[in-house]
Amino acid sequence: MTDASPTPDSPSNPGTPKFRRRAEARPDEVLDAALSLFSAQGYGHTTVDQIAHRAGLSKGAVYLYFPSKRALLEGLVRRAIGPVAGFAEGLGDSFRGDPRPLIARFLHIVAAALTNPHTLAVPKLVIREAMAAPEIAQLYRDEVLARALPALQALLAQGVAGGFIRRVDPEMAARCVMGPIIAHLMLSEVFGVAPEGGLNLDRLIETHLAILNAGLEPVAEERA
Repeated sequence: MTDASPTPDSPSNPGTPKFRRRAEARPDEVLDAALSLFSAQGYGHTTVDQIAHRAGLSKGAVYLYFPSKRALLEGLVRRAIGPVAGFAEGLGDSFRGDPRPLIARFLHIVAAALTNPHTLAVPKLVIREAMAAPEIAQLYRDEVLARALPALQALLAQGVAGGFIRRVDPEMAARCVMGPIIAHLMLSEVFGVAPEGGLNLDRLIETHLAILNAGLEPVAEERA
């Protein structure tokens, strides 16, 4: 007679570890638990034990996916902002022309990404925690800013060289492209100053692009 009792891997076995039953989904579940706790009580005050408990795992199971609390933070940044930074890195690849349409596309992608609460929670966490936990600022710089800013700078530089935009300093102009989004989040998260109706990132991007595009328009003597 065949033994029909549950095997160690069977979902009906109450002793089966959850991470074995849902292995593919488990890293995201761990990251969700980490983000919830980091946002609620701060990065420094959150332990891996607490994250494991929130995710319904043992501490050892969490370490199967993320060997440290910093690795969890890296996972959150890469999951939330990595695709946007990756798009930015390819902006100037072999492109020759007016950079303004590409910049507009990039900013709209940023705005669309930040409409996801899980994505928006990561830069909010960075803004709130960076001063107290310098490793957070360093990680965000390495994973996001160090990828996006040089790409924007190169895109703007070729636009200046080709006469498509005004003769601006590409390095400073790249900061001007990113700056309003960072300032917008800081005003809301640090100073509690938010526009009526919430962050309204679409309104911010459209206003920013109207000012930016006009400012980058070549002057008459540069067109000649």
